[in-house]
Amino acid sequence: MGTTPIPGQAAGPVIACGLGGEEAGTQAERWMRLGRHAGLGRTETPDGLRIRFRDQPGVEKELRALVAVETSCCAWARWEVHRAGGELVMQVSSAPEGASALHAMFSAGGPGG
Repeated sequence: MGTTPIPGQAAGPVIACGLGGEEAGTQAERWMRLGRHAGLGRTETPDGLRIRFRDQPGVEKELRALVAVETSCCAWARWEVHRAGGELVMQVSSAPEGASALHAMFSAGGPGG
């Protein structure tokens, strides 16, 4: 399994995804499906983004599974899931070089967008 550069990457630390093409496509499809089913909103932050989801058992299970994959393949970012205000919240953050990559990975129209 090689690394795939993330679009919009600036010079600096290597910001890459460890998933291969087919795996990356499957992961993206799962994110899109979760976003359509349970996404409530997406907010870009200076160091990454926050995506809100309905707090339902099946949603939490899939969100945590997706975040586990991301934690493994995109270890340059910090991935967290918590509850706030009756919702599940995925918070992902990184150094400035990674924040723009995260914004591109989860662009509007994606999960929560």
